[in-house]
Amino acid sequence: MQKNLKNAILATLEEHYAGVKTALNYNSPFELLVAVIMSAQCTDERVNKITARIFPAYNTPEKMAALTENKMEELIHDCGLFRAKSRSLLGTSHKLIADFNSIVPDNIADLMTLPGVGKKTANVIASVIYGIPAIAVDTHVFRVSHRLGLAKGKDPLEVEQELMKAIPKEKWSSAHHWLIWHGRTVCKARKPLCPECVLLELCPYKGKIL
Repeated sequence: MQKNLKNAILATLEEHYAGVKTALNYNSPFELLVAVIMSAQCTDERVNKITARIFPAYNTPEKMAALTENKMEELIHDCGLFRAKSRSLLGTSHKLIADFNSIVPDNIADLMTLPGVGKKTANVIASVIYGIPAIAVDTHVFRVSHRLGLAKGKDPLEVEQELMKAIPKEKWSSAHHWLIWHGRTVCKARKPLCPECVLLELCPYKGKIL
């Protein structure tokens, strides 16, 4: 992709989505960590409904770690992959208590030692909570990056590396949100709203609907 086209696309995204943040509701680093773990293959709207129900009583590692696996599953049963996520949430709670003094780590390496925390989740926490430049590649970021020609990678890690080269470091965290919101609201997986897109004239996607 030509550099001037890439810069024009990024500038348009920045102008259109300036100031957007995560759609997940949280009041502490631990709450965001729980929400992001639950968000895999589950909409943010669904996660927010579940966390609104459980956070009043279980919003610290100690409170969550006191739950049995059966109780944890019962609490988040309406979340996709709830059994695996229950194990991850309990394992993460216990490890935070044992290894991190109940404090969510402030670096990607330590975050990735927590059960259920991969690179994407670690990047989100590091970026949103601690202001560390990072690009978390979820399905929206992956899809939109490919359609806009910002990345060609075959997996999230390759796309992350390409985006880190295409986007100035100081804008990594913000660009992550631009791409997510563009994917959710306009550049949808099955029926992208191309005629409504601010990038219509710039977008190289061959499948765009005019």
